[in-house]
Amino acid sequence: MKKKNLADAACPIARALDIVGDWWSVLIVRDAMTGTRRFNEFAASLGLARNILAARLKKLVAGGVLAIVPASDGTAYGEYVLTPKGQALFYVLVALRQWSQDWVAQAGEHVPQLLDARDGLPVQPLQLRAGDGRLLSPHEVVLSRT
Repeated sequence: MKKKNLADAACPIARALDIVGDWWSVLIVRDAMTGTRRFNEFAASLGLARNILAARLKKLVAGGVLAIVPASDGTAYGEYVLTPKGQALFYVLVALRQWSQDWVAQAGEHVPQLLDARDGLPVQPLQLRAGDGRLLSPHEVVLSRT
């Protein structure tokens, strides 16, 4: 079954999912955030068929999430790096990770924690705040249709 193209959808979430909405793309972005840059590195990390990896990388480049740059070691190979648009997915991945830790992790499972690089302390859960700094819950947010 061919996936529906959501690039022109009215919903911004649907448009975002058109670019990064499959699990391989999200895992490619995750690996890029931890320093993976070369095709073979992504393939080894993900265990993904080369044709599927190539297609996902191509889509992430076309979507402006990744860019291809000359290899840092001067070889003829290109490397994939996150663009500012791709780097902005950091918060999405942290939110997904924190949700998974709370709702999906198995009892007794050791899940590596995200730590503040400066002091080594665990990062706090992401929170949504109002313009005045108040912490907001889902029932305190409305979607403007105008």
